[in-house]
Amino acid sequence: MEDNRYIDTRGCVTEPVEFTEAVINGLADGGGLYVPMNIPQLTIDDICALAKLPYAQRAASIYRAFGVNLPAQTIDELMGQAYGSNFDDERICPITSLDANTHVLELWHGPTSAFKDMALQCLPRFFSASASQLREQGRLDHDFLILVATSGDTGKAALEGFRDLDHVSISVMYPDGGVSDIQYRQMATQRGGNVNVWGVRGNFDDCQTGAKNVFGDEKFAAKLLAEHGVSLSSANSINWGRLLPQVVYYVSAYAQLVADGKLSAGDPLDVCVPTGNFGNILAAYYAKRMGTPIDMLLCASNENRVLTDFINTGTYDVSDRPFVLTPSPSMDILVSSNLERQLFELTDRNAQAIAEWMSDLKTKRRFRIDEETFKRVREHFAADSVDNSECLRTIKEVLDKHDYLLDPHTAVAYRAAQNLRGENPVLIASTAHWAKFGNNVYRALHDMEPGEPLPTDVEALSGCQLNELVAQESGHHDVPRGLAELDELPIRFTEVIDGTTADIEHATEQFLAALQQ
Repeated sequence: MEDNRYIDTRGCVTEPVEFTEAVINGLADGGGLYVPMNIPQLTIDDICALAKLPYAQRAASIYRAFGVNLPAQTIDELMGQAYGSNFDDERICPITSLDANTHVLELWHGPTSAFKDMALQCLPRFFSASASQLREQGRLDHDFLILVATSGDTGKAALEGFRDLDHVSISVMYPDGGVSDIQYRQMATQRGGNVNVWGVRGNFDDCQTGAKNVFGDEKFAAKLLAEHGVSLSSANSINWGRLLPQVVYYVSAYAQLVADGKLSAGDPLDVCVPTGNFGNILAAYYAKRMGTPIDMLLCASNENRVLTDFINTGTYDVSDRPFVLTPSPSMDILVSSNLERQLFELTDRNAQAIAEWMSDLKTKRRFRIDEETFKRVREHFAADSVDNSECLRTIKEVLDKHDYLLDPHTAVAYRAAQNLRGENPVLIASTAHWAKFGNNVYRALHDMEPGEPLPTDVEALSGCQLNELVAQESGHHDVPRGLAELDELPIRFTEVIDGTTADIEHATEQFLAALQQ
């Protein structure tokens, strides 16, 4: 494909931009999200042929199909760096089959043991290459600050991906007290001279809203550029550069299942995704649009079931919805940013409708889609939610039945898949290694209730020590080294701030000033 260009979901970008600009900008002017003007089409033979290639070459092939405006050799080199020895399995995202029709796509073999590595070992390299190309073209003369809101996993993966890159610094915000001990330690011990981490008083939606407000503050943007020579950008899944690597692994997984004799070429496959910000399941939709024989997209929610309710009713409503802390904290999200892209596609790219719905969401905290769009949602998606107790019971059930240890997010997806599935085989997206959530895996193995206090001696253990105990009790001694060594690393970041726009901007300027001393 010739170089593809990108438009935005709210119709504010008057001149479509190239991939390099979309990645650097992160968020489009007017608050919309970038989407490609053209979605490439692959034949079933094209898809199945990918199985003959190493994963990095599969990814490079998909990027070229999307018309990424970087030299083909550069794309190959960057993919080789992104998906190499930094993963603990040469297959990068291997598939484990629990039975003939239930397959688990393990997306957590990267350096931070979460699926975010699949995108965030890729995006920073393409971000840096895009910035370099724009500098060479004389279209860029400043540095960047990546500002990230995280519900747990994105933060560490982004910090690791952008660590010590030239011309880029990164600040991550997480909800104070709203991530697991392991997730906290992963971020607070992060190495690198260009990194910073803050806890934020509140929940993830407070972090995400604060970040969006900062991105939308034109006066602050002008001040950063004038005083620090820095422009803001994002590594959250609002950035197309985060989403495209996720499209790759669904196309790749289908090819692999066929190569392994678990599907016949062309057979339909359902995909079930534990869903928070909607990026991961949206990537499966784009893989389907490209020609991958994916049938139903099964959206799995935890007790924060706003997406399940939306898919089942057509109304997105957070106006009076409580925020629930669950054993699957990376899904504890009420405002799912990437749903905007999905609705843009399902309305035949009606930017006016999207702008109106997003305005309603911001002002009224709710919106309702029209009947035709709702019909299209139901053609592609089914949804279910799993409560906290059922999540923990599922971890124990799957271990007993299949000798396979799930993390709480994947457990939500497994249970929802069992509830929603029809005749098609199901691919379950497994989004984190169990050892990132050892406390709740321990509760599951001991038939404890969610939130029930751990025994005193267990409560006294660090996250790493608790993982050792779970490994001994379950017989699963596969704790990744990056998690097992966290107790030995010094805590670097302890600051907690309020989530207001002013507080985030003040903290940002302090970080930049310290960097430039």
